[in-house]
Amino acid sequence: MIDIHCHILPGIDDGASNEAESLAMLQTAVDEGIHTIVATPHYISKYPTEKQRILSKVEELNRVIETNQLPINILPGQEIRAYGELLEDYEAGKLLAIGNGSRYILLEFSASHVPRYAEKLLYNMEFQGLKAIIAHPERNAEMMENPDKLYKLVEKGALTQITAASVIGLFGKKIQAFTHQIIEANLAHVIASDAHNTTSRGFVMKQAFAKIEGKYGNGCVRYLQENAQLILENQIIYPEQFEQIKKKKFLGIF
Repeated sequence: MIDIHCHILPGIDDGASNEAESLAMLQTAVDEGIHTIVATPHYISKYPTEKQRILSKVEELNRVIETNQLPINILPGQEIRAYGELLEDYEAGKLLAIGNGSRYILLEFSASHVPRYAEKLLYNMEFQGLKAIIAHPERNAEMMENPDKLYKLVEKGALTQITAASVIGLFGKKIQAFTHQIIEANLAHVIASDAHNTTSRGFVMKQAFAKIEGKYGNGCVRYLQENAQLILENQIIYPEQFEQIKKKKFLGIF
């Protein structure tokens, strides 16, 4: 498996605090069947971690992997909080696409809302040859209240990354229900861990894909996993036909 969203670099944001924690996460990832991780530290005001520091940290962690002979590889990336000067800073070399060179940018909104300029930002990114992957939309309160917000962003060309923990209910039943609505509407394009540690925010990707296979079949699993590979190869993803989510009460058993 490929994990395109993970906070595994030590001492750089709210993920692994030191090298020992990073190594524990790596060993857990190997047990999950993950062979490639894109390290995506936050790029927000609290953690303004720029490109060169991330590249250096990735090199260091890959040396740890080599020393411990683990069958896994780390690639550089960022989880970038949407802001008005994003494209200017990308052009200035401050920001990283997934894998450092692809067209795919992991874009985060706040947990509470979708910024008013989101559609314009997506348009400008597309114009410059970049493709936004919206991180964990299932945990965004405004999208949960108004799923058309998500539909319109995908309609404008965005892709979405669903968190494995959301699939199996670790963020609660309401988020789990919305997650499955997103998958059922073909508005989900890739599953990732968004892992921060080995305890409260672990990988759980094996469990998530088992849940998806049980509910939607192996074809859905294959689609989501192949998209992760296409992202790393900087290939074009052709989304399946998607539909609007009908707003309803978030009830039901998963």
